[in-house]
Amino acid sequence: SRWPVFTRPTRLAAMANFSKTTPGSGGDLDSEFHSLTEYLMTTLKDQELTVLMSQMALACKATSRACAKAGIANLFGMAGDQNSSGDDQKKLDVLSNDIFVNALLKSGSCCVLVSEENEEPILVPEKDAGRFCVCFDPLDGSSNIDCNVSTGTIFAVYEKKTPGKLGSVADVLRVGSDIVAAGYCMYGAATELVLCFKGQSVQRFALDPSLGEFVHTHSNVTFPSGGGKKIYSCNEGNFPYWDQPIKDAVTEFKAKKYALRYVGSMVSDVHRTILYGGVFVYPADSKSPKGKLRVLYEGFPMALLVECAGGKASTGMFNGSVQRMLDLEPTHVHERCPVILGSPRDVDFILSKYN
Repeated sequence: SRWPVFTRPTRLAAMANFSKTTPGSGGDLDSEFHSLTEYLMTTLKDQELTVLMSQMALACKATSRACAKAGIANLFGMAGDQNSSGDDQKKLDVLSNDIFVNALLKSGSCCVLVSEENEEPILVPEKDAGRFCVCFDPLDGSSNIDCNVSTGTIFAVYEKKTPGKLGSVADVLRVGSDIVAAGYCMYGAATELVLCFKGQSVQRFALDPSLGEFVHTHSNVTFPSGGGKKIYSCNEGNFPYWDQPIKDAVTEFKAKKYALRYVGSMVSDVHRTILYGGVFVYPADSKSPKGKLRVLYEGFPMALLVECAGGKASTGMFNGSVQRMLDLEPTHVHERCPVILGSPRDVDFILSKYN
């Protein structure tokens, strides 16, 4: 025959190789793969923060399952309400928010919760309160869920600073550089959790459904050297409303043969930007002069992750000056800001247009 025939020894050899190199496959690595639980316990040395992050991971698993079963469980479509930002809520927005709020309340580690889906912060009763405050978008990009495009969760963790055990809004209305942990979980072809702790490197974990555990897949995640692929990511339908420096930068990206890649889910777009390089841009415009993305649970956590991965995160021109995003000090829990983040090569190029 002109086609290759795989003999039994060849098939067995392939299976043996798979079992030796694939965590959870039943092979040699089953007793030595590294999980999120192991990473947290060996890295943090902080029981309360470890419990908090474990509950966050549990909520991510539950949300991943809900997204995967959305069609079967009739979770597509609108819930009939609006969230704190005035966006129409989908059924999965409401369900995922309930999942995260319940998981974090039960952790005993939180004193303040800020969610995109709740108008007011949730102040945890003193008897159940812990040291940490969590700001989160339970299902970023949920407008894509009905067409089975990747969505995600974004979160940032602060440590309480006000006296007493009861938390307050002042504990989260702080500069982004005060964040102690940040991350996102992407629900796509695979469920990936990407996180970092202040002053440490970015780590990637993939959910193994057969184990029900996040497996540590990549350490010290960084932007590709030199800036990586020539990709810019933005909603170019807003081009007429941008300021001139952003228009000029995007026009030059096109002239330099950059590729446009835009999913419309911040988690997906930023995840690709960190791994492949390039830049993600959601600037202020004449329709939204303060920007569209929220500071506490979109801009700040993504900015910390990008900086820990060797990138840059800026607001561009905002409130009269070009600013590092993590230096902003919000005055409201649902405050918005412009976002420019990615490889230093491309962020610096955009910011140079303001000189």
